[in-house]
Amino acid sequence: MLNRDAATQVSRILTEALPYIQRFTGKTIVIKYGGNAMESEELQASFAKDIVLMKTVGINPVVVHGGGPQIGDLLKRLNINSEFIEGMRVTDNATMDVVEMVLGGQVNKNIVNLINQHGGQALGLTGKDANLIRARKLKVTRKTPGMDKPEILDIGRVGEVAGVNVNLINRLISDDFIPVIAPIGVGEDGQSYNINADLVAGKVAEALGAEKLMLLTNIAGLMNKEGKVLTGLSTAQVDELIADGTIYGGMLPKIRCALDAVQGGVGSAIIVDGRVPNAVLLEVFTDTGVGTLITNQQD
Repeated sequence: MLNRDAATQVSRILTEALPYIQRFTGKTIVIKYGGNAMESEELQASFAKDIVLMKTVGINPVVVHGGGPQIGDLLKRLNINSEFIEGMRVTDNATMDVVEMVLGGQVNKNIVNLINQHGGQALGLTGKDANLIRARKLKVTRKTPGMDKPEILDIGRVGEVAGVNVNLINRLISDDFIPVIAPIGVGEDGQSYNINADLVAGKVAEALGAEKLMLLTNIAGLMNKEGKVLTGLSTAQVDELIADGTIYGGMLPKIRCALDAVQGGVGSAIIVDGRVPNAVLLEVFTDTGVGTLITNQQD
């Protein structure tokens, strides 16, 4: 039996969650899952429970996952060299075979199994299934001092999203499945392409007209120069933070993905601290959340 203080706390939490449940019932939320949240057993379990609870109360979660560390581990065991250019893994044919094995097999099926163990009905896909993620080769350029024009870099079978088969995803959602998508695309020539998971999540969210895009990461959120987490940002404010150097380095691609999503019609994008247990639920069902919210609202 709950004592009075505990009962008050529980009732406060449930009351706070109610308007969010009412607001998001029937809406689609795309969650990019990876990094630290994927490596701890405790965080894996809390993530799966979050996804199942969302589906149970009538929200439609769509999961897009990464798996860079797992790919790196298997490449190392197979004595295949890993090379990165402009932050992206150079993907030759041998590396692509490993990417498909790890993302489409090991990681995808582990996530599906975990969600199903906690009472969900997840179904795993790669972008090759029913041409779910149509891809084209990513063109990478680099300009260095003294060069008249940018150098064109060939980083192998790394792609970008050319299109998304939303009919397949919507069919799965309507049949009460939770889609779990590995970020492997297929080109017009039938070749597989390794695509950044944040980018796939953003484009899937855009194509679905999702209410939210959630990008789980390994930091508390977007911080200002004093180390304070920023939230409630408009796209104009984010542009200013990029211009003044507050947002730089590895955070830039994630932020640009979030910006593209909200400018493409997604209701909001959130950079979420995936190291916090039940981070997804806290972000969806509470007033404060655990990350940085970006919207397309005008100042």
